Amino acid sequence: MQDFIDEATIAVSAGAGGDGCVSFRREKFAPRGGPDGGDGGRGGDVAFVGDRNLATLGNLQRLRRLRAEAGRAGGGNNRSGRRGKNLEIPVPLGTTISDRHAQPGAEALVDITAEGERCVVARGGRGGWGNARFATPTRQTPDFAYDGRPGESRTLHIALKLLADVGLVGLPNAGKSTLLRRLSEARPRVGAYPFTTLQPVLGAVESGEHRFVVADIPGLIEGASQGQGLGDRFLRHIERTRVLVHLVDVGNAVLESRDPLDAYRTIRDELGHYQPSLLGRIEVVALTKVDLVAERAALDSFERTLRGRGREVRRISASTGEGVEALLQTVSRALQSETAA
Repeated sequence: MQDFIDEATIAVSAGAGGDGCVSFRREKFAPRGGPDGGDGGRGGDVAFVGDRNLATLGNLQRLRRLRAEAGRAGGGNNRSGRRGKNLEIPVPLGTTISDRHAQPGAEALVDITAEGERCVVARGGRGGWGNARFATPTRQTPDFAYDGRPGESRTLHIALKLLADVGLVGLPNAGKSTLLRRLSEARPRVGAYPFTTLQPVLGAVESGEHRFVVADIPGLIEGASQGQGLGDRFLRHIERTRVLVHLVDVGNAVLESRDPLDAYRTIRDELGHYQPSLLGRIEVVALTKVDLVAERAALDSFERTLRGRGREVRRISASTGEGVEALLQTVSRALQSETAA
């Protein structure tokens, strides 16, 4: 599986402007003609362009500095130099670009969310003037020209935040990957050991006339917001989601006499530590692996607690398919209500 690269730091420099030309008209019948030096061409810009065919920032992983082409120098006979070619860098949709040296909390320079969206981050330098521009009635043979101006340079921090409608969150092995396989054509790895999913996985889901994108976010653990386990590296990928589906493994909790409310609180705490506004996101709670629970009444107390907090709750088994369609309809309705709000 290709590494999921969702961060990069890169220095970019726009092209310098070409120098202006010092030249004088020299023809058979005008041996001492006036100045005819042309202007230099403008330097190329550096721009990022949204590309829906890219899924990660892997194309930037090994790059340290990118530079657009410089403008060409002007020439005699009032010939202007050619403009430098722009450098266009394709990035996945959902890419944010920030100045690495900006103050903490500063807004991103760019947030690319649409196919073909183009954002210039460094502009090319202006071309220098040729000596033809400096001729006056009192200065008919200027023997100087202006140099081109340097292009803009900056060091950028580039981060990918996946564009998904629904985010699947939960402790490791809560059943997120199995559910995503059941709902969509995505094929995340599934296994009974911690952190089976080591990178976010997207899947497209259809529910009646509605279609939406679901992101399987690698399992969180207590302390993730402080760097424990896989840390908070992937938490930013749920920032753009409209609905969270919080999976709680009640099957193994009942078998091992654990309180599933502890698992629920752990994830809620980590979301709040990372970004308090996530706690206000629409949340649907899926009680997973119910096929392992012989006495379903054992889940009633937990479910009442969640419903008392205003949560939609569904009991499911992603492996058998039990309750999955009802969950899908609940999520679809939640998305529609969020859109209408």
